[in-house]
Amino acid sequence: MIDHQIAGPSAWRSGDIRAGDYRVVLSAACLDEIRRLADEIRARPLPTILRTPAEHDLPNCRAAMAQVSHILKEGVRFAVVDRLPLGELSTDEATAIYWLLASMVTRPVAQKLDGTMIYDVHDTGRQALPGSGIRPDKTNIEIRFHIDNAYNTTPPEIVGLLCLRTAKSGGVSRVLSFHTVHNELLARCPEHLPRLYRPFWFDRQREFFAGEPEIFSAPVFEDDGELRARFSHHQINGGYALKGEPVDNDGAAGLGAMLEIFEEPGIAIDFDFAPGEIQFVDNRVLGHSRTEFEDYPEPERRRHLIRLWLRDHGGRAYPG
Repeated sequence: MIDHQIAGPSAWRSGDIRAGDYRVVLSAACLDEIRRLADEIRARPLPTILRTPAEHDLPNCRAAMAQVSHILKEGVRFAVVDRLPLGELSTDEATAIYWLLASMVTRPVAQKLDGTMIYDVHDTGRQALPGSGIRPDKTNIEIRFHIDNAYNTTPPEIVGLLCLRTAKSGGVSRVLSFHTVHNELLARCPEHLPRLYRPFWFDRQREFFAGEPEIFSAPVFEDDGELRARFSHHQINGGYALKGEPVDNDGAAGLGAMLEIFEEPGIAIDFDFAPGEIQFVDNRVLGHSRTEFEDYPEPERRRHLIRLWLRDHGGRAYPG
């Protein structure tokens, strides 16, 4: 267990953050490369997942994505790229360009057991109930701070989101530092930390083969050279519901202490996600969330994000 305060740019509060710490503006030269890239994509159709940055001459885009990589590794651990010219691109073209830009950070990996590499985040009208396999990102409910794929042995290192369309109202993006949360727990209630380093049950969202267990066991915090988090209150609640037992008293107290910190003013940064913007988050250091949203009635106007999971180690298939 880490028993000291975590220092450095990864342990931040909203008052510490300036736009320049996380926002990467695409230069005119980079946008020119993107427009030429769109022309190439139209002229030479190919499944997006077969495309690689090595096939294209994109020095200015590479420089922008190198800045993103630096922020993710050495800075505040999340970046917002501003922005793709969606008005000039089809959805497929924008997705392919996003894929190539993200691939400059590190390689995309599968997000489902069936090998899905490019994932649509939108409301399907279904309910995310324990054991249903319906992920909260397929609903319009509030998604509290979490990491993606907390219920898998090898979660993605980085989560990317391209905003195609925003909701009628709500759906505000939020991020916080689990390093800061850990610092607060250590300062205020260190008695809760040991339990958070021991396993909890997680709902595996039906991403498992026949005969395998439907729940997964892992701690919220681990020391892997730096503090790494594995948290989703929704999936932990689902895991214990499927297990048929309540969270133990110490576990409930530790989770409750975390949730209280999540709600404190100044702990997180909120921002409106604009169409064409791309968000990248260090998935094991930061938590991300979104508020509940109301969508437009017209299908073509409804909130729609495209998600990529990135990881530079293990296999590219879902188990990792």
